[in-house]
Amino acid sequence: MSTAVVVEAPGRHRLAAHTPRDPGPGEALVRVHAAGICGSDRELYQGNRPEGYVRYPLTPGHEWSGTVAAVGAGVPERLVGRKAVGEGFRNCQVCDRCHAGETTLCEAGYEETGFTQPGAMAATLTLPARLLHVLPDDCDLTAAALLEPAACIAAAALKAGARPGERVAVVGTGTLGMFAVQFLAACSPGELLVVGTRRDREQLARAYGATAFRTKDEELPGDFDVVVETAGSADAAHTSAALLRRGGRLVLTGIPAPGARGLDPTDLVVRQLEVHTVFGAPPDAWAHAVRVFSAGLLDPLPLVTHELPLTEFPQAIELVGSGDPKVGKVLLRP
Repeated sequence: MSTAVVVEAPGRHRLAAHTPRDPGPGEALVRVHAAGICGSDRELYQGNRPEGYVRYPLTPGHEWSGTVAAVGAGVPERLVGRKAVGEGFRNCQVCDRCHAGETTLCEAGYEETGFTQPGAMAATLTLPARLLHVLPDDCDLTAAALLEPAACIAAAALKAGARPGERVAVVGTGTLGMFAVQFLAACSPGELLVVGTRRDREQLARAYGATAFRTKDEELPGDFDVVVETAGSADAAHTSAALLRRGGRLVLTGIPAPGARGLDPTDLVVRQLEVHTVFGAPPDAWAHAVRVFSAGLLDPLPLVTHELPLTEFPQAIELVGSGDPKVGKVLLRP
């Protein structure tokens, strides 16, 4: 019998019998290969997710990969048997923002797989087929399970608009930071600095294309063209802005706890800094991430350190929040 993780309420979960839901018109049924866990899943389990951004009880799992098993009416049969990943935001497709391609800003309100809609910590997932992104037949589905966070960083890379020869920097050395290094390295920067809190990620960062590594306690330069922030720590935004030259471009992706050190508006104006933010990934960012992955320019697999069965969901949550430098990406396998 197949199972699913169900979080009944903050701090309470159970393993439930899972029956696949047949796809309706416009939908697809996916056999889940793996589902990733990130900090937002830990927030969901602990009850720290902002109001309106979670709906209990639910099956978590917004990072996933799998194989299309069946499709509903109106969906091409050729999708059956294809490896795929899928967007999480369940946008309305008819509002002004959706028509502009800004689906993460959908005016109909927030709905997302694994937070307000059933997620992938189950044997199967049924979702709108329009959210699927098909992968090469020979791709590694374990690596592909990390394409959701990669798509978020793809959105940051597109907003940053780094050009060949520019001096770029990444603040943060977690999963998002290592993806940012890979996306920016693909732009042929003149310099690629990574700023972290510990040296344990330096070797991997350099393998992904970083040309320099410093901890935030070291003296940092202030003449970079582009900085992508991925840390989400209390002072990450401030540190990131300080790295920029006048007129530089900053993209913030981390969500710090309340009380974080903010950006100085006077500094932003006087230095004419260009600031962007990212929350989730719109379709163009997903397509970009899948293209880069399919071209072999994105290597997620070294970021995976643990693969556990669904029955070990609470242990997986603990690993994600342990702070152990040996813990990277944690995947659950149905």
